[in-house]
Amino acid sequence: MAALTSVSFAAITQSTDRKLSVPSTRTYLASNFYAFKLRLPYDSCNFRRGSSSSRMVVHCMSTATGKDQALSLYLSLDPPTVSETKSNFLKAYKRPIPSIYNTVLQELIVQQHLMRYKTSYQYDPVFALGFVTVYDQLMEGYPSDEDREAIFKAYIEALNEDPAQYRADAKKLEEWARSQSASSLVDFASREGEVEGILKDISARAGSKGSFSYSRFFAVGLFRLLELSNATEPTILDKLCLALNVNKKSVDRDLDVYRNLLSKLVQAKELLKEYVDREKKKVEERTASQKANEAVTKCLAEYQSVAR
Repeated sequence: MAALTSVSFAAITQSTDRKLSVPSTRTYLASNFYAFKLRLPYDSCNFRRGSSSSRMVVHCMSTATGKDQALSLYLSLDPPTVSETKSNFLKAYKRPIPSIYNTVLQELIVQQHLMRYKTSYQYDPVFALGFVTVYDQLMEGYPSDEDREAIFKAYIEALNEDPAQYRADAKKLEEWARSQSASSLVDFASREGEVEGILKDISARAGSKGSFSYSRFFAVGLFRLLELSNATEPTILDKLCLALNVNKKSVDRDLDVYRNLLSKLVQAKELLKEYVDREKKKVEERTASQKANEAVTKCLAEYQSVAR
């Protein structure tokens, strides 16, 4: 059963170590209405006047507790700016990232920040699968596997989300999709199961037009499900979009953008490889030349020593 908690704005400030500023409009509304509803990631929230005229208390019904609840409420009321999210990422991962990767990462984190803090945003595993797919393809060939995962962790945590959950949900959906056929994939609504339940929830939210926020990462997640289930017929995507109450035209458009990004990324990586190979060859040539000069110098020194 959901627990009823009362959180004052002062308590929220302490739990996040950051001052929460409440615009005068909100204060005015709170002082003129005994309680009003605000759409948040809780079952319900009410703002009520406290015993002091300067104090406002938030009553929330939620399964979340403690710091997680306070943080979620705080982010809903006062989301960070794009620059703050980017700064958090750079603070969490301080090592330099090659520009070919960093340029795309910076663009992605801006896009995902805007998705993350939309009022209709709600995390779902298909979105996570889409992002993980894009990230892994972007970072394929990165010099260090350890750094690649560290960057992933810093990126997701900068958005105040859980990187372990992203990985776990993406893996769960991939394993499920591999066991599906084209027909069973689109027929999820008639079956029971964990992933089927996830897809049913997405379909219900997307159909309600209120609690679902479509994104490019979601489109890529759908594409990945089709790919892993070997659903190659174009009509399967039509049926899946229909079953999920998602606009097919939006999915087609975003998949075109995704394919274009991958194509450019492949070309850029090829150019980078050619550059690295050229530089490596130059280093080898310089090293060989240096060794040859050292050998000649050594021979001359030995010859002069014998001649004496």
